[in-house]
Amino acid sequence: MTVPVLRTSPWVQVKSSKIHGKGVFAAKRIPRGTRVIEYLGERISHAEADARYEHLDPADNHTFLFIVDKKIVIDAGVGGNDARYINHSCDGNCESVIEERRVFIEATRTIEAGEELGYDYEIGREPDDPPNIDEIFACRCGSRKCRGTMLWPPERPSERSPAKKKRARQAAP
Repeated sequence: MTVPVLRTSPWVQVKSSKIHGKGVFAAKRIPRGTRVIEYLGERISHAEADARYEHLDPADNHTFLFIVDKKIVIDAGVGGNDARYINHSCDGNCESVIEERRVFIEATRTIEAGEELGYDYEIGREPDDPPNIDEIFACRCGSRKCRGTMLWPPERPSERSPAKKKRARQAAP
């Protein structure tokens, strides 16, 4: 069964956000489980994504890149749609779902008209991250469950307390 491309969505509208720049808001009530929109853009390799944006200031966290898998990155800055404006939220009302190398945004709960859509970006930490990476990817979602960062895991591995390290070792197979 082929899933149609959800380039636009009757469920959403883009406007200014209190979280960051533009945001995506429910144009009408969106029931839980609704596939709201597909994340679209140019499909490129990781190497191309790195080369395309290597000139940017390392302190610039603004990106429209979405990692699909080990081979594909979607650059919504080129041919993207409204999905690129959905902001990060530590306690989002949506989630990204990857199916057959396509990315869809789905409602995880009922979203009322006028409410901003958000999902957890879970941006992965890398061994070569700069020391100020947590400042660069600071979260300003404002939720009661805000962990203060768009990165995952929330803490650098070396920042974990000894008790957490011990539990992690005990949990390992």
